[in-house]
Amino acid sequence: MRGQFTGWPEQAMDVLWQLQGEPTHATRERYRADRERLVRQPMIALLNEVADTDPRYEDFSVWHYRTDSWWWQHQGAVIRLGRKIEIGLRFDLDGLRIQGAWWYPDPGQVEMFRMAVASEGSGRELSAIVEDVRKKGYDISGDLMKRPPRGYPTDHARTDLLRHRSLIAARSLGCEDWLHTSEAVERVLSAAADLDALLMWLVRHVKRAT
Repeated sequence: MRGQFTGWPEQAMDVLWQLQGEPTHATRERYRADRERLVRQPMIALLNEVADTDPRYEDFSVWHYRTDSWWWQHQGAVIRLGRKIEIGLRFDLDGLRIQGAWWYPDPGQVEMFRMAVASEGSGRELSAIVEDVRKKGYDISGDLMKRPPRGYPTDHARTDLLRHRSLIAARSLGCEDWLHTSEAVERVLSAAADLDALLMWLVRHVKRAT
């Protein structure tokens, strides 16, 4: 166990505040080292502890800043669970946000998803999972078609799910004092548990395209 995560320092918010708007190149360079130390490195430490707790979460990446100012103002990270299936985290002035997502699908994955949704057993299972996740406070979204896909009845019981070409469940975890403590690890693990049934359904049914 690495045990290095103690929360984001309160100064991390000060750094992100300085990077709001359209910061100049000089401003970015002035705060680069502080942002790395106070914002990005704590995210790495957090995900190391999450991975130590559950080996399924070992495949993660923590994003660098890139050229767009958005990337300087929001610290993102992903934990990959399957092909185009992941947990996303974002730390910014609004606090910490988490999402479970299947998106940017490979060719063939959308049809795999639709077949599993249309199937009575797996489809009913997903419908119940999505409703449970929604009740826990997650917003359900994704890339939706305006009408059901061809080849499926327009009055199908799960028409709303059949219209999805991606599926995302997301919510804010808040911006309270726990962000500055090791409690953030437990908050992330609890949210990951909320998303587990959804993401494991996707891992089983939306595999790598062949």
